[in-house]
Amino acid sequence: MYAAIAPTLLARWANFYVIVGSSAAALTGLQFIVIALMAETRLPRRDHAIGIDAFSTPTIAYFSAVLLISAVMSAPWNVLPAVAALVAVCGAAGTVYSLIVARRAQRMTAYRLVFEDWVWHIALPLAAQATLLAAGLALVRHPNGALYTIAAAALLLLFIGIHNAWDTVTFLVIQRLETGRQDGARRDPPQPPPA
Repeated sequence: MYAAIAPTLLARWANFYVIVGSSAAALTGLQFIVIALMAETRLPRRDHAIGIDAFSTPTIAYFSAVLLISAVMSAPWNVLPAVAALVAVCGAAGTVYSLIVARRAQRMTAYRLVFEDWVWHIALPLAAQATLLAAGLALVRHPNGALYTIAAAALLLLFIGIHNAWDTVTFLVIQRLETGRQDGARRDPPQPPPA
């Protein structure tokens, strides 16, 4: 039964996963810029490492998850149970990883998460990964709904990665500008007004 269904169902999603997977792969390069900027910040070494673990590495993990899901969903499968198992494993691993990221983010001392950070760096990734897990578990019994759910979770992870990469770059650029202003103020003592 599954041998006839899997190729037909998955073939309809091929273009979607080519676009989403290619986007995730290309956007991974943005993180190299983030790391380069982070290397020039003046955070204490411990906070520097925790910041990378809590903010930069997860973004790469989300892009990688999208790329992996896209590859799994684009492979020439003959049976749905294998696809379902791989998607469920990806979702389970991602859920555990999201919980680890939440713990790392709480350990940050140089920066305290605000509500938006909790939503984009903790809640949405956890929801997307748990959704992948649930969709993987439901794929064999409810293939049409599960395929849309997998696509939605992959797209959500892609948008989370884009948002979080932008958020991190913006934070680092603003921090560098503020540090530059403070350094300039220390080097240039105030001049007396002209007489």
